[in-house]
Amino acid sequence: MDLSLMRFKDLLQLRQSAEGTAIYDPIRKKWLVLQPEEMVRQLAVMYLLEEKHYNKNRIKVEKSLRINTLSKRCDVLVYDQDMRPFLLVECKAPRVKITEATFRQLAAYNLPLRVPYLLAVNGIAAYCCQMDYERETWALLDDVPDYPG
Repeated sequence: MDLSLMRFKDLLQLRQSAEGTAIYDPIRKKWLVLQPEEMVRQLAVMYLLEEKHYNKNRIKVEKSLRINTLSKRCDVLVYDQDMRPFLLVECKAPRVKITEATFRQLAAYNLPLRVPYLLAVNGIAAYCCQMDYERETWALLDDVPDYPG
């Protein structure tokens, strides 16, 4: 699916610093060094806020997770109104193709969470799937789900 993320670029805040270009993360409320993956992450957040009307207070960026004995960070985790994990997002730089390995990474991050929806995005392509834990299956979706509520 094509999320046309670049249409949200004017909503991003950029500034020059001694380290180079920085981008403002409105969720974490801090400036970060602009990297290609960070640009995709911030554009994806803007898409969720502006297009899908997700609740800003229910979005966590670079959320720490414990997977067995490993500490990992997922790119974006969205909670529903009852603070249950709802959507797990994995962001890649535009030059990085979304592959089966991307979904294996998402699946590993999802083990402790069991979210109903997974989204992989690189700024060019996006794939969203709905999980069915009872049947142990998943289905690709044509669109990112609207915020529940």
